Amino acid sequence: MLKLGLTGAIASGKSVVGEMFVKLGAQLIQSDAVAHALMQPGLAVYEEVVRVFGHGILNADRSVNRSRLAAAAFSTPGGAPPRIKELNEIVHPAVIAHENEWMEEIGRRDPKAIAIVEAALILEAGAAGRFDRLIVVTCHPEQRIQRFARRLGISEDAARAEVARRMAAQIPDEEKIKAADSVIDNSGSLDATERQVQRVFHELRPGTKTPS
Repeated sequence: MLKLGLTGAIASGKSVVGEMFVKLGAQLIQSDAVAHALMQPGLAVYEEVVRVFGHGILNADRSVNRSRLAAAAFSTPGGAPPRIKELNEIVHPAVIAHENEWMEEIGRRDPKAIAIVEAALILEAGAAGRFDRLIVVTCHPEQRIQRFARRLGISEDAARAEVARRMAAQIPDEEKIKAADSVIDNSGSLDATERQVQRVFHELRPGTKTPS
């Protein structure tokens, strides 16, 4: 089985690229979805996040309000340092353990499978070594801002500030590209991105045919 890490900066198009790989036959798990599942009330990760960041991050139904949690982790009131490292130290070990179990299960079911973990912070978490190959998705910085603004329904100025805040906690694209085995440039059309995905997939699986 091949274990692939799929990463890239915020709003670079990781999820779009991941779904393109799924269409070709790969298996995919998204770290963001795993983290969300692990942060459900009553679970250990949830309890620790609430203990560290306080009940102000919760909705009325006691579920985690992700926007409030992000604000608490990334904001720097009074010049205080961001608390994203604290959040990652709680969440990352549990997410990585879940993903490893998932990859093992995929491997048991299909030893020839391609299992992809989509995560923004693979390199930041020092977790690249658990993958056979690392794929990095990139796009132009201004596109990232536009896409993030559309995703959240906010102004481009607000998106620019939020993207800058989050990027400050991430390794720059240039460094991610240096660490990558393959790079998907998602700056152009979806067709152009899909052709790159197909090329990478065919390198991993020589002789495979592109689905019609």
